[in-house]
Amino acid sequence: MAYVLNPALSLNFSSFKRKRVRTQYLVSPLSLSLSRRRVTIRAAETDANEAKPQAPGKALAAAAGGSSFNQLLGIKGAARETNKWKIRLQLTKPVTWPPLVCGVVCGAAASGNFNWTLEDVAKSIVCMLMSGPFLTGYTQTINDYYDREIDAINEPYRPIPSGAISENEVITQFCLLLLGGLGLGGLLDVWAGHDFPIVFYLALGGSLVSYIYSAPPLKLKQNGWIGNFALGVSYISLPWWAGQALFGTLTPDIIVLTLLYSIAGLGIAIVNDFKSIEGDRALGLQSLPVAFGAETAKWICVGAIDITQISVVGYLLGAGKPYYALALLILIIPQVFFQFEYFLKDPLKYDVKYQASAQPFLVLGLLVTALATSH
Repeated sequence: MAYVLNPALSLNFSSFKRKRVRTQYLVSPLSLSLSRRRVTIRAAETDANEAKPQAPGKALAAAAGGSSFNQLLGIKGAARETNKWKIRLQLTKPVTWPPLVCGVVCGAAASGNFNWTLEDVAKSIVCMLMSGPFLTGYTQTINDYYDREIDAINEPYRPIPSGAISENEVITQFCLLLLGGLGLGGLLDVWAGHDFPIVFYLALGGSLVSYIYSAPPLKLKQNGWIGNFALGVSYISLPWWAGQALFGTLTPDIIVLTLLYSIAGLGIAIVNDFKSIEGDRALGLQSLPVAFGAETAKWICVGAIDITQISVVGYLLGAGKPYYALALLILIIPQVFFQFEYFLKDPLKYDVKYQASAQPFLVLGLLVTALATSH
C-alpha cells in the first residue's frame, strides 16, 4: 500500500517542478521524512487490520471439503458442523479411545484372573468406558481448551478457535467428563470389593497428569520429552494398570514393563507434533520437531517405537517366553514397513494414514506381551 501512495507523492512534486515555483524549500527534508514514515505506518496498520480476519476464512476453507466421518472421529479433514452434540463428540476425539480400550484388555489379560462370565465382561466394559469416552474425552477436551491459541494458528477450523462452541460450554464438558470418569472408577472398586480404591486413584492420578500436561503453570507439553512421555504413560501404562488392578494385583515387574512400553507411546505422541510446528514455535513450545527439526524428530519418533518393542522382545526371551517374543518380533516388521512407506517420507502428509496402518500392530504387540506375562 505504501508503494501505491509513493508514486502519487512523486507526481505531485513533479508538477511543482514543471511550474518552476520556487517553494520546494517550504517543505523541509525532516517533515518529508516524517510524512513518508506516517504513510508507511498507516499502510502497515491497514495491512494488519486486513489480515486479522483470515483465521475464520482459513477455517471455512479447511472445512469446506471436509468429511463428516472425520468430524465425528475428531481428526484432520473434519467437515464444519453446527450440531452441538456432534461438536462435543469431536472435542473428545473418539479416534484416540481404542488404544485405551485395548490397554484395559491387556491389563485384564495380564491379571490371569479374567473369566468370560457376564459379570467380568460387564466390569471390563465399564472400565473401558471410564478409560476411553470419559477420561480420554476429558483429556482431549481440556487439551483443546488450553491449546485454543495454538489451534488458531495450526488448525483454525477446530471447534473452539472457529467459534463453533463457546469456552464456557467446553469447561462444562470437561468437568462433567472428569466427574463421570472418577465416579466410574469408584464404582469399579466397590464392584470388585477392593479394600483400597486403587482404580479410583489410578483414574485420579491419570486425570492429574492430563491436567498438568495441558494447563499452566506446569504445562508438561512445553517440553517435548517430558510431555510426550506423560502421554505415553497415559495411553499405555494407566489403562493397563486399571484393567489389571480390577481383576488381579499390580506387581512391580508389570509396572516397570509398562513404563518401558510407554517410551513407544512417546514415539506415537511425536507423530501428532508435526502438524503443530508453526503454532508451537510461535508460542514457545519446545516440541521435538521444533527443538530438533522435522528431519531429526521423525527418526527419534520411529526409534522410540521400534527400539522399545525390540527391548521387550529381549525381555520376553530372558523370561523364557520365546514364542511370545517371536510373535512380537513378527508384529514389529509391518510397523517398520509403514514407517518407511508413509511416515518417513512425509510425517505431516501421511500422519493419519501411518497411524491407521501401523498402530493396530503395536496394539496387538501389547496384547501378546500381556498374554505372555499372565502365563
